[in-house]
Amino acid sequence: METVIRVNDIINGFAWGNFGLSLLLGTGLICSVITGFFQIRHIRHWFSKTFGVMNREGRIINDAGALAQFRTFCTALCATIGTGNIAGVSTAICVGGPGAVLWMWIAAFFGMMVKYSENVLGLYYRRRNSEGAWSGGPMYYLEDGLGSIKHCKNLGRVLGILFCIFTILASFGIGNMGQINKITINFEATFLHGLKSELIMGVPKVELTIGVVLMMIASAIIMGGFRRLAAVSERLIPFMSIAYIVGCVIIILLNAEKLPMIFSSIFKFAFGPAAISGGAAGTAVQMAFNTIKNGCKRGVFSNEAGLGSSVMVHSNSCVREPVRQGMWGIAEVFLDTMVICTLTAIVVLGSGEIDLNTGLAAEGVNDATLVARSFAAFLGKPGEWFVVLAVVLFAFTTVLGWSYYGAKVTEYLLGVTWAKVYRVVFIVLIVFGAVMESNLAWDISDTFNGLMMIPNLIGIIVHVPLIIKLTRNYTDRRIHGKDISPMLSFDPDIQRDAEAAIEKGMD
Repeated sequence: METVIRVNDIINGFAWGNFGLSLLLGTGLICSVITGFFQIRHIRHWFSKTFGVMNREGRIINDAGALAQFRTFCTALCATIGTGNIAGVSTAICVGGPGAVLWMWIAAFFGMMVKYSENVLGLYYRRRNSEGAWSGGPMYYLEDGLGSIKHCKNLGRVLGILFCIFTILASFGIGNMGQINKITINFEATFLHGLKSELIMGVPKVELTIGVVLMMIASAIIMGGFRRLAAVSERLIPFMSIAYIVGCVIIILLNAEKLPMIFSSIFKFAFGPAAISGGAAGTAVQMAFNTIKNGCKRGVFSNEAGLGSSVMVHSNSCVREPVRQGMWGIAEVFLDTMVICTLTAIVVLGSGEIDLNTGLAAEGVNDATLVARSFAAFLGKPGEWFVVLAVVLFAFTTVLGWSYYGAKVTEYLLGVTWAKVYRVVFIVLIVFGAVMESNLAWDISDTFNGLMMIPNLIGIIVHVPLIIKLTRNYTDRRIHGKDISPMLSFDPDIQRDAEAAIEKGMD
């Protein structure tokens, strides 16, 4: 067991350490530069084509095998908005200080263009499966894109397979059992505190009951197919996002006098707490590194930019323009990190549990319960209940989203039939997540989560020339009004059908 832990720590340090985060931020910088910093330069355009169409054409379906833009967006957010928006933010601040928030913003700023690029490539390389539905994701642009380069056919296929294997393993852990375990612990501690539990086959009855109930609810949604999952997402995601945002805004308004000091501390401690000086210079450097690392890592953990996971959902959009779907990726990161994570961070920094003068957490602060305590300080017990229910909803929707990711990569490896088998296994593991106690499973899953990022980012970097062409083609036609042929798909048949649909005004 000790050997397994050591090996996992080494691999995790590689995936989430200097190499992995440098690769992620470097890819984000490259994608920003090659698109002319699209996320800023064309902010009015992408905002109007995403948030601006939610109640109009964003809900229109013009492709029998696809989903409306808004429904696709909500389904992608299912897995993206999760416990990282609550517990992940408080952990980053407790470990890296208030300055970690700035690095979370920086990671999100570049992450917008990473997710944009993922979605652009996902739509460009997507194809229909045997059931007539769209299939897309990093495995396809690795096989068909990287694999089309001379002497890289096998490399593209191998990287695509590795991405799928890492995704399946991550989906069972962080995408399923880890989230269910978080739900069980929080629900039991808040609402069932002090309740004595009988043992059934050596397992606490309360935890087993929670696991079975969650399994039944998830089964009703997941086994209903992707369209049922998308329909649930469309109703649940807006409700829980707005409710959480409103709750945070209420706390912030009640604590408004601290806002100047909160933002000052974020920039002041961007390179670590200032309480270190003189002979502790080496420690100061280490703490600065921890601030940067934790801010960037938690930002990625929250919005999933670079993992390539949500591409598999975005590829189901009825949109035929790759860049149009890419803009929904920008909106996804913006809402997840720039809005929800920022509000969480302000609530935490204004709670009094973080010393805004030194940037250090108060002694005995528990990052797992910090947000709940911050709400409880202003709203009493109902505030704590609100946060716990938010964690439960966020974690459960993450489970729903990852069930789809795992099914799609299984479909790529083994076919549509085996994807159905995967869903059954995924649902059964929900019960195990409720009763398991070991943290090692979650640590290993976190490693696989990070390993997903490496083949995906390689795929993006290889496709930089194509991303430039697709972006320029779109901006020339849609923004500058030039009369040129659109670039819509690598497949001539899909390209032809998409062009015909656009000419009919169906996109």
